Amino acid sequence: MVQERQRNTLSRQNADRQSRIDRLQQRVQQLQSQKPEGLRAQRAQERSLQAQNRLLEREQRLLRTDQARLDRLGPPPSAERSAAAAAAAQAAARGRFAAQFRGTDALQARTALTARENRWAPRHAWRRGHRAAFVAWLGPVFWPYAYSDIFEYTFWPTAYDPGYWAYAYDDFVDTVFWGADSPYSAYARYSDPGVATSGRRAREPGASPQALRQLCGDPDKGITAWPLASITRAVRPTQEQRALLDDLKTAAAKAADVFKQSCDDNYAMTPPGRLRAMTSRIGATLQAVRIVRPALDKFYSSLNDEQQAHFNALGPEIGKRSPSQPEQDAKAQAESCDDPKSSLTQLPIERIDAVVRPAGEQKEMLDRLGAATKDAVKELQAACPDDVPLTPVGRLEAMEKRLEAMLLAATLVQPALDKFYATLGSEQKARFNTLQQYAGP
Repeated sequence: MVQERQRNTLSRQNADRQSRIDRLQQRVQQLQSQKPEGLRAQRAQERSLQAQNRLLEREQRLLRTDQARLDRLGPPPSAERSAAAAAAAQAAARGRFAAQFRGTDALQARTALTARENRWAPRHAWRRGHRAAFVAWLGPVFWPYAYSDIFEYTFWPTAYDPGYWAYAYDDFVDTVFWGADSPYSAYARYSDPGVATSGRRAREPGASPQALRQLCGDPDKGITAWPLASITRAVRPTQEQRALLDDLKTAAAKAADVFKQSCDDNYAMTPPGRLRAMTSRIGATLQAVRIVRPALDKFYSSLNDEQQAHFNALGPEIGKRSPSQPEQDAKAQAESCDDPKSSLTQLPIERIDAVVRPAGEQKEMLDRLGAATKDAVKELQAACPDDVPLTPVGRLEAMEKRLEAMLLAATLVQPALDKFYATLGSEQKARFNTLQQYAGP
C-alpha cells in the first residue's frame, strides 16, 4: 500500500512536471523564433532564453530523478500485466531486423554487447578487440558516432558487429516509443544468443561535457577522424591521385561541419521530441554522405586494379575474419528483411493502448499512428541490400539508400505521432513518455 501511494504521488508529480516542461519548451521555441532589432533587445532576448533553458533543464533533471524513483518501485503487481509482459517478451524475440543475429557465435554476441553497453566509439572498441556496435544515444545526442560509423563502415565493415544495421533499424523504431532504454531491444535482453536475461537493461545514456563537445564540435578529429593515413599507405597514390585524395579530405571536413548543426544539449523527453532529434541527426548524416560520395567516386576511379584491391582490403584486425564473412553477414541480413516485423509495429501500439488508454478521437489517432509505423518499417525493409557491396564506393551508395529510407520512415511517422500526442491529457502524456516502465521484464 505504501508503494502504491508512492507510485501514485510520483505519477501525479511527473504529469504536472511534464506539463511545465511542455510550456517551457513552447516558450523557448517562441523566443528562438523572435528576431529582435537592436543590440539591447538581442541581449535581453538572450538573457531570457538562458533563464528559460535553465528552468527547462531543472525540470527535466527533476523529472528524470522522479522517474528513476518510480522505476525502482516497479509497476504495480498484476497477474494480467505479468502475463502480458511474458507474451511481449516472446514477441520481441521474433519479427525484428536483428532477430537472426541472436543465433550467431556466443563470444561475438558478448563482445558486441560489451561495446554497446559501454557506449564505445568504434576505434575505442577496436583497441580492446571488440567489434563496433550500434550506439543509439549518448546523452542527448542520437547516433553519436554517426560520422565515424558511416565512413569507417564504408572502408572496413568487418570491424563492425555483423548485425550493425539491423540493430540500427530496430533502435530507430524502438526509441520513438520506448525511449533510450527499450525493454525489448535484442541488445538489452540477450547477452548470449537465444538466452533471455530477465530484467536486463542497457545502461542509462550519459556523456561528459568534454565528450559531447568533441562529438558535436569536431567530429572529424580524435576518435572520429578519417583513416586517410591508412588509405595512403595502402594504395600509395600518385601525385595526381594525391590531389584527388586531398579533395576527399576537404569533402570529409565539409561533411563534419554539417554534424555541428545536428547536435543538441537538451534531452528529448517526449516521443515527438525524440523523433525530431533522430530526424535531424539522420538528415545531417545523409547530407554528409552526399558531400563525400562524389569525391570518393573520383578518387576510387583513379586507382588501378592493384590499388583498388589494397583499398578494398583495408581494416583493423578484429577477431577472426575470413574473406567471405562480409558477404555472409549481408546475405543473412537481406534474407530477414521481408519477414513480418510484428514486434516493431504491433507491440508498441498495443502497449500504448493498454497504458495510455486512449478513447474517442485518441483511438482513431492511435490507429493512424499504427498504420504510419507499418509503412515506415516497410521503407526500412525495402532498403535492405539485395547484393553485397564489395567496394567502398558500393558500400557508401548502400549507406545513402539506408539513410534515405530512415529519413522517409521518420517523415511518415512524425505527423501521425504529433497528432496522437496532441490529443492526450497530461496524465496520458506522462504515461506515454515513460512507456518502458509499463512494459514488464
